[in-house]
Amino acid sequence: MRVNLGFRSIMKKIFAAAVLSLLSLTAFAERADSLKEAVISFDSGDLNEVAGVRIVHGNVVLTRGTLELKSDRAVIKESPEGYMSVTLTALPGKVATFRQKRDGGPDLWIEGQAERIEYEDRAELVRLYTNAVVTELENKRMTNQIKAPFIAYDNRKEVATVRNDASGESKVGGGRGTLILAPKRAPAGSGQ
Repeated sequence: MRVNLGFRSIMKKIFAAAVLSLLSLTAFAERADSLKEAVISFDSGDLNEVAGVRIVHGNVVLTRGTLELKSDRAVIKESPEGYMSVTLTALPGKVATFRQKRDGGPDLWIEGQAERIEYEDRAELVRLYTNAVVTELENKRMTNQIKAPFIAYDNRKEVATVRNDASGESKVGGGRGTLILAPKRAPAGSGQ
């Protein structure tokens, strides 16, 4: 019985460490980015300024401060208050990507990729659909990574939601996620 209680205790500690590491994926993005101008480059576009909807195609790159979004196609909507929502879609066999500096240090980044990415400026929410990957970097070194069919990243609440289906739901027989937790400390005797 003691071994079983010890095993449960160890498993609880491992589970808690995994959850805490997953939550660290959601470290604050650069707060000043939301107040910067958005610069969008593309090959062709249909721009409806009255409705606040812009559809752009071909090598789309949207930058806003340290935030960089890339895809083959983007639908950019702007509310009357100036908040943006962006839906990035990739051509078959390709992925849309995002990369943004995180607050808290000089070289902290978060980046992700998926076949479709939705970004909501007002809610500070990113949703990645189909073959989603989110990676946290520190000094160009991967510190955490998660892969799944669906990942939602809520910057305000510092919470990631991971589901086994690209619909954003968990379904019986759906895909599987993978969480990679890089060591937080240097090996003994490494001098670091």
